[in-house]
Amino acid sequence: MKTRRLAAIWMLCATAAALPAADSGGFGALLEERFRALDRDGDGKVTREEAGDAPWFKRVDRQNKGVVTIADVRALLARLDGLATLPASEAPKADAGKHTANPQLTAEASSPREGPRVLRAVDRGVGRLVPDLAFTDIEGRAGKLSDYQNAPALVIALTSTTCPLTRKYAPSLARIEREFAERGVKFLFVNPMTADAVADMREAAKENGFAGRYVHDGERKLVAGLGALTTTEVFVLDPARTLVFRGAVDDQYGFGYALEVPREEYLRGALRAVLAGKVPSVEATESPGCALEIATPVAGEAAVAKDAITYHNRISRIVQQNCLECHRSGGVGPVSLETYADVKSHAGMMRRQVSKGAMPPWFAEPGAEGEASHWRNDRSLTPADKTDLLAWLAGAKPEGSLADAPRPRVFPKGWEISKPDVVLELPRAVAVKAEGVMAYQTHVVDTRFTEDKWVVAYEVQPTAREVVHHVIVKIHPPGAKAGAERADDGASEREGFFAAYVPGNSHATFPEGFGKKIPAGARVSFQMHYTPNGKATTDRTKLGLVFAAEPPRHAIHVTGLANPRIKIPAGEPNHPETAGITLPYEVTLLSFSPHMHVRGKAARYEAVLPDGTRKKLLEVPAYDFNWQLQYKLAAPVTLPRGAKLVYTAWFDNSPGNPANPDPAKIVRWGPQTFDEMMLGYVEYYVPGQKAALARVGGDQ
Repeated sequence: MKTRRLAAIWMLCATAAALPAADSGGFGALLEERFRALDRDGDGKVTREEAGDAPWFKRVDRQNKGVVTIADVRALLARLDGLATLPASEAPKADAGKHTANPQLTAEASSPREGPRVLRAVDRGVGRLVPDLAFTDIEGRAGKLSDYQNAPALVIALTSTTCPLTRKYAPSLARIEREFAERGVKFLFVNPMTADAVADMREAAKENGFAGRYVHDGERKLVAGLGALTTTEVFVLDPARTLVFRGAVDDQYGFGYALEVPREEYLRGALRAVLAGKVPSVEATESPGCALEIATPVAGEAAVAKDAITYHNRISRIVQQNCLECHRSGGVGPVSLETYADVKSHAGMMRRQVSKGAMPPWFAEPGAEGEASHWRNDRSLTPADKTDLLAWLAGAKPEGSLADAPRPRVFPKGWEISKPDVVLELPRAVAVKAEGVMAYQTHVVDTRFTEDKWVVAYEVQPTAREVVHHVIVKIHPPGAKAGAERADDGASEREGFFAAYVPGNSHATFPEGFGKKIPAGARVSFQMHYTPNGKATTDRTKLGLVFAAEPPRHAIHVTGLANPRIKIPAGEPNHPETAGITLPYEVTLLSFSPHMHVRGKAARYEAVLPDGTRKKLLEVPAYDFNWQLQYKLAAPVTLPRGAKLVYTAWFDNSPGNPANPDPAKIVRWGPQTFDEMMLGYVEYYVPGQKAALARVGGDQ
């Protein structure tokens, strides 16, 4: 009942303001926008006349004063547990220990249309050493992959003269080959179809203008070594034969559809990244085409016999892909793992952390066995990588031949997002003491932007990374309160965030066509959480921004499902709290970011569809306050109007929680670590919403 009343008030407010509800982001931001729209004289009050005698006005004006403030509106929300609680019948049972697989809420499984889907790279062998496979081309010349070691990149493109989708992609492959030829990129074309005639292959190569060698792999030995799955798949290898990309050329063609031009150009993007010394933003996709029956499903999996695993031919690549982002010179990790000597000397600690699942940091519940990860940024080790790494660490740790080593991974010395258009920084350096606990600090900066800006990439860069636990950046439109100006009632948290920093996750580049808005005259607040490490220092965190030339197709919003009225009993080891919202319009979900403090135990996001079906979106069975992770969906999930988005968090306030500051205390909402928060951020966009019209509150 409360949820229905809340949704009704939401829609009444939108109607009274004569603005489409889809033009706003989080609910708190929406109310701020509606209130300012009605407050025509800017006196901070809305009269009955300004509201047009709308029905909601009487509900807010409980004392019949004929005037309301935004505080009155928030008070009504508090009475209704606004965005905070659901009826008991809709709340989950207090069970954070039994979990099921995470179902997708898309209709892709039953649709006749199928395009490329972004996959977790390591599940498709990206990062592995590809064996030095031998081949004979259609002109009878023998060769092997190491023949291309002097090229900056080698593209192995599967083809067919009979598969319809593969034939459509032949002109695209030829254009990309010509485009990158002057930069030294080589192409090797491979046809694995036994029935295809060599004469037809020669004709296709001539017709399309293929310059690279062409191989008829009728016995499929070459594609077996690659673990190829379809006839449209392409593989990109660097000079050390490390697989850096595999998947579709682009998304122009698929099963049941064709586009005039591609929306996503995966192969071009991968080649540009490799030539720039960077990791591709998309490293693996599905590649709709004629399916191949190949025994080895993961590229390079058979490259190294189990008894021949060495640091250079296997372990170095696992470490590069999963550890070096933090554990390197200048990184936030406590030790460097950049060399064989580094890894060998820290083998004991690595075994411990990997065995218990503490490293790499990733806490989402895994999907069903054999199922592709639901998460675009999944950091967990594959079973094969974990087995091989632990076996090597526990054994003699052979170094192997330097000839098998990958190319060193190079990290930018400045900004990960390239040179920002604008850099905002804390107004002054903050002194971080050597010991003890520091209260959260909020610093506000004026942007002085004279026009609206659309951000397509951001990076939060502390100057003293070793003491910065996390940073939350928010945007405050002109006239909105920020930082200490705001009451600590959970309203700010509901409005979401603009950018965030945690160790190992400091920047974001949004997909093509997406962006976040900063309105003219806005202010930016930095919420800083410092953790003293034994040495006094100073920090002046910066925010780098890259702007779009024009408004994107989709405006990214972030809202928070929060319950500021939590009450965690003393000594309770498994206490649940719930927050939720009924969606007033269709939304497409992009990511989730659960947030609690040191009593946080587990978290769950669910969707309750209008027909009553309950679907789990994210399960975090073992929440870790030290890693404020964002879980990005590999396939965005669209929920219809009327669906309920539910967030549940469990807390351990017992003596058995070693991080618990005081198990004898009843814990309530508060900003400090010894308090608690029950907050589930959700990143989303509104399908069909024009980004240029998107309203901005704290969620932008």
